[in-house]
Amino acid sequence: MPGGRLTQQERQQIASGLLDNLPYAEIARRLHRPTSTITREVMRNGGHTAYRADLAHHATERRAQRRRPVTSSGATALPQEHGRDPLAVAEYGETLTTVLMASGVSKMAARVLTYLFITDSGSLTASQLAQRLQVSPASISKAITFLESQSLVRRERDERRRDRYVIDDDLFYQATIASARANDQLVATARQGVAILGPQTPAAARLENIARFLDFISESIVRAAEQARAVLRTGSPSAGPANGQPDQT
Repeated sequence: MPGGRLTQQERQQIASGLLDNLPYAEIARRLHRPTSTITREVMRNGGHTAYRADLAHHATERRAQRRRPVTSSGATALPQEHGRDPLAVAEYGETLTTVLMASGVSKMAARVLTYLFITDSGSLTASQLAQRLQVSPASISKAITFLESQSLVRRERDERRRDRYVIDDDLFYQATIASARANDQLVATARQGVAILGPQTPAAARLENIARFLDFISESIVRAAEQARAVLRTGSPSAGPANGQPDQT
């Protein structure tokens, strides 16, 4: 029933809806389920093209058998500010983590990024992340190393000389620019191949088309990122905690 675990019949309906190219929201409406439930179910079990109802059902049963009861120190038991529903926040965090993983981010990096996203301060220490995610400091360190390499988090020192990991609006701009500029080397290498293979050959023409395509995409992304940052800076709300302020918990 709505609100409980998905049944095998519901999973079959999800699979049928995916075959019919229905949006997640429409599948959710037909099942009287939240869209987030359908998104999480599909992403966790192979994605849009690989989802299979029977495999998803068996995988869920296995996870339920392995799952330990959540203790009072678990992430889902953390008190929530602003009158938020702890269960709803926990479920949303799981959905966001699943979507980030589907975009190519590793599971631990996605979990770290999710906690930084949904923390009002946008700033946590390694020990806070390890405690909330119930993992080792080494796991946090590895995830942070990846996220820093992608310009998705920024490292700062607080007044107690602890490293804090920060996420804010400007980091999305920096990550987008870094991604666009990463194409520059591929463009240059492709055009190097044009000279080596001979400008009049089919292989060289293919490489030149790749270079032109990526060149155009990079320029468009950089231009859009500049415009988006300008809009956000002029229209950002003044209320609420400042980005990067330490979390007091």
